[in-house]
Amino acid sequence: MHSETVAQLQQGLRARKYSAVELTRALLARIESAQPALNAFISIESEAALAAAAVADQRLAAGDAPALTGVPIAHKDIFCAAGSRTTCGSKMLSNFISPYDSTVVARLRAAGAVVLGKTNMDEFAMGSSNETSHFGPVRNPWNLKLVPGGSSGGSAAAVAARLVPAATATDTGGSIRQPAALCGVTGLKPTYGRVSRYGMIAFASSLDQAGVLARTAEDVALLLKPMAGFDPRDSTSVECEVPDYQAALNQPLKGLRIGLLKEFFDQGLDPRIEALLRTALEQLRAQGATLTDVSLPNLPLSVPTYYVVAPAECSSNLARFDGVRFGHRCENPRDLKDLYERSRGEGFGAEVKRRIMTGTYVLSAGYYDAYYLKAQRVRALIAADFERAFSTVDVLIGPTTPTVAFEIGAKTNDPVTMYLNDIYTIGANLAGLPGVSIPCGLVDGLPAGLQIVGPHFSEARLLNVAHRYQQESDWHQRTPEAYR
Repeated sequence: MHSETVAQLQQGLRARKYSAVELTRALLARIESAQPALNAFISIESEAALAAAAVADQRLAAGDAPALTGVPIAHKDIFCAAGSRTTCGSKMLSNFISPYDSTVVARLRAAGAVVLGKTNMDEFAMGSSNETSHFGPVRNPWNLKLVPGGSSGGSAAAVAARLVPAATATDTGGSIRQPAALCGVTGLKPTYGRVSRYGMIAFASSLDQAGVLARTAEDVALLLKPMAGFDPRDSTSVECEVPDYQAALNQPLKGLRIGLLKEFFDQGLDPRIEALLRTALEQLRAQGATLTDVSLPNLPLSVPTYYVVAPAECSSNLARFDGVRFGHRCENPRDLKDLYERSRGEGFGAEVKRRIMTGTYVLSAGYYDAYYLKAQRVRALIAADFERAFSTVDVLIGPTTPTVAFEIGAKTNDPVTMYLNDIYTIGANLAGLPGVSIPCGLVDGLPAGLQIVGPHFSEARLLNVAHRYQQESDWHQRTPEAYR
């Protein structure tokens, strides 16, 4: 059962090949067995999952079953879930029990999904390797010495190791697509505003977006449908129709105009990944797509722009965690100043502190115009570049990451080098565009990812392209040897 996709599990549960309780027990056993090595989960919710699975079996038997009834999933530990610990991978929230459901959790619960637990993540979603978690690093199931990517590394590792068929995730600068590439799974970051951010603990509010990690584009489509849609509780949620993503998967690619991002095929890209991409592009061309070179001249400025905007917003959002209103509180403070300093000093890790200090600096009175305001102007230029590109092509394709997964600890002492791991993904966040990463081959036995970016609200088209490619390849079916 662990090797089946969401679509296959839907069919198996409805055909009564196995019960939701049997399926849940089997995957919980896999999680318990894999957890010491992978560290993919922060919380495993066995009792609640089995209770939900029993209810799912009753609904399946009664013929009153929503689309995902009985399908096991996991949530990134950034989504509030009523009665569940929600830590954001931080000591600051290590004992926080949420009193309410985030919209994403509530909608997937209503669709019948069974939640097995909360996955590990970089602290407050700040990181590119899943090494900043207070609960220890997540390890890549393809090689336990390597990172799975971040910040949604726990969700990606759990899907890659076949512990769950799908998991929720978030993407602020590439945190769905980058771990998807490094772990060999499919990951979608929707358009900003497509999926509600209500109950998703904020890092950078103008960049954060909830999405999905799964094995196939079809599975992503199945989960995105109930997740997407307007939410009046989220002021950034966009009120527009949600298409039937699954129905659009098999549309032919004849006439599809693919733009190859010139700035992505640069000297920093591993030539072996480029070769895999070129092969994938030929497979898409064989299905009727046309290829055109496209240049986004301001795109190389995306990394420095992001690392001004994101820390600025992080500095503002994390000010609430002060030991008084929210979060960890130090013992026996001498006075209010000592309470603030020690609570935040003890509660936050090094990377979070680095970004808070950077953000506070760029927002300060003497530097706001020189840094933050200028970064927002460059952000507008990057968004305009994308808009011009989509006047001539339907989608843009390039690599997801410049290299395959690297060793744990290899880049922790060099933040700038670490930040460059998101060089191909950040642009879509700055412009609020949807992007999907799919496996396109192996380099030295490790997965490489192909990234597809589209105009606003083009998720159906992106999943269509990804699905048609996956029908002609089997890279998404590859499983790490130890987890088959």
